[in-house]
Amino acid sequence: MRFLIGLILLAFPFAELFLLISLADEYGWWVLLYLVVIAYLGLQLIRGEKLLLTAKMMQSLTSGGNPVKTMLGSARNMVAGVLLIIPGVMTDMIAVVLLLIPISKQNPNATTNQYEQPFQQPYQASPDARAANDDVIEGEYTHVQDDNPKK
Repeated sequence: MRFLIGLILLAFPFAELFLLISLADEYGWWVLLYLVVIAYLGLQLIRGEKLLLTAKMMQSLTSGGNPVKTMLGSARNMVAGVLLIIPGVMTDMIAVVLLLIPISKQNPNATTNQYEQPFQQPYQASPDARAANDDVIEGEYTHVQDDNPKK
């Protein structure tokens, strides 16, 4: 089994290269244009997903939700972006499949596993809340300059 997986991993780049060469033979420089455009789209997908991930994580944490599903969906999109950057037609097809598979919306009546439960309660400060350590002393200060500065 391990030998078969290793053989598949070694054969994949050769199959990718063979497919690119045969497409370049058939269509010429359009294949190069395709590779450049798809790599640029993959880079933009990663950049956009990075920004979107931070916003989704903040929203999930403030609403008390579980950020694991958000992270898994974003990780899938980032893997698809990396696959788009790698030159090749088969990696592009795998990336498109990753992008087209929807994130499953679980039935609310179904039982939830440990990752579906709320992560934490949203933070709400109460007006009479105290500091974690009670050693805090509040006050004001003014800076007084010395008349005889030391030399």
